[in-house]
Amino acid sequence: MAVPGSLRRQPANRGLVSHCTHHHIVVFLLTFFSYSLLHASRKTFSNVKVSISSQWTPSCLNSTAPELQPYELWNSSHLFPSAEEATLFLGTLDTIFLFSYAVGLFVSGIVGDRLNLRWVLSFGMCSSALVVFSFGTLTEWLHFYNKWFYCCLWVVNGLLQSTGWPCVVAVMGNWFGKAGRGFVFGLWSACASVGNILGAFLASCVLKYGYEYAFLVTASVQFAGGVIVFFGLLTSPKEVGLPELGADEDEGSVEEDANRPLMGSDDVDDDDRNYSIQAADNDEEPKAIGFFQACCLPGVVLYSLAYACLKLVNYSFFFWLPFYLSNNFGWKEAEADQLSIWYDVGGIIGGTIQGLISDVLQKRAPVLAVSLLFAVGSLFGYSRSPNSKPINAVIMAITGFFIGGPSNMISSAISADLGRQDVVKGSSEALATVTGIVDGTGSIGAAVGQYLVSLIQENLGWMWVFYFFILMTSSTILFISPLIVREMRMLLHERRLRMLAE
Repeated sequence: MAVPGSLRRQPANRGLVSHCTHHHIVVFLLTFFSYSLLHASRKTFSNVKVSISSQWTPSCLNSTAPELQPYELWNSSHLFPSAEEATLFLGTLDTIFLFSYAVGLFVSGIVGDRLNLRWVLSFGMCSSALVVFSFGTLTEWLHFYNKWFYCCLWVVNGLLQSTGWPCVVAVMGNWFGKAGRGFVFGLWSACASVGNILGAFLASCVLKYGYEYAFLVTASVQFAGGVIVFFGLLTSPKEVGLPELGADEDEGSVEEDANRPLMGSDDVDDDDRNYSIQAADNDEEPKAIGFFQACCLPGVVLYSLAYACLKLVNYSFFFWLPFYLSNNFGWKEAEADQLSIWYDVGGIIGGTIQGLISDVLQKRAPVLAVSLLFAVGSLFGYSRSPNSKPINAVIMAITGFFIGGPSNMISSAISADLGRQDVVKGSSEALATVTGIVDGTGSIGAAVGQYLVSLIQENLGWMWVFYFFILMTSSTILFISPLIVREMRMLLHERRLRMLAE
């Protein structure tokens, strides 16, 4: 009995290895480190919150600082009468950044599909570096402290930083096809976690000289990275004379299977297969799809809503974990920064392993569901972590594995899957737009969450913050439940067909 083409699973690495060149490696590394540097500059802010809070409040109200005289001289830089109000404003800045970042993602995805991705990415990196330098370093050197100025700078920074993710995912989607995409993008999506580790390391190294030097170092490195990207990044294979993805799909079954979407398109009706957003005429240059057309692609809305809940939890760890360790356990800020790295280590391992498993199954949603169920248990366990650094680090890494892994998958491999579905005809001009929608919706959820975290922590305590995280993780499973059911049915159907074929 002949096995249907959809069931002829090819080794995930076969098509990948046969098409890999040194250009692919260069693109992988440049996009990886460009986004790592963007995340490092964000991580710097979360790593120095305790120092900033101390600088913005009168030193006589800080129990760890001596009271210095004359009062007018040593307390002239304070913005808030108490550390609690300073902490609330820091949470407000996180919310402002994420809201502007979310709005920017929707716009940047559309712009990235219409302009040169290399120009957009390089401009965003260099401009954001200048804003970060002005926010954390220049204002401190000039002794200029103003809440509205900080808010304006962070709005601009969010808009500029939003150019990063849609562009790098689109470039990676142009170079790497379905063959092994879960593993490749799972490994590559560790760029955010590597950036967090790099930002924490740089901040902890220079924090003893003042928090302004942490901003100075990360901004300088990011600006240099933007220059390198401008001169070295290739946005698509056609720039060096290589065939684009999908150009040779009809040459063999391996290539055909390698470029098939993993979004459950086998369930799509025949009438739906006749629908295509892109024109079928290959002689014309494909045009970028519209925003609402991208929203109508199968799975985009469900994954966007799910990512809004999951990114809320993931970014809460990103923004508040060092502060939580210092505030809840009384550990030094530099020690808390270094310990928080273990959450990102877990996310790196989780994204890579779960991406590889999804390649083997050729389904994404069931892998996400299992990981998120374990995430609920790990969150409950971490909320009761004792005052022990080794134990805290282990539970933290496990939590990062089950939360950071699915977050990396949705924002990278699944976004690339959604942007290269059959109805898009493999056009790269949908990748940045779809990625911007998914990540933008996620950032809106994360923005709301950061303000809620600060309110819940102030009024109810950290335990209720973790209960809130458990609720949001459960909501993530709920939103993708239709996709989970559909893909599980497909797996069972494929298994029955294989048994009959044998």
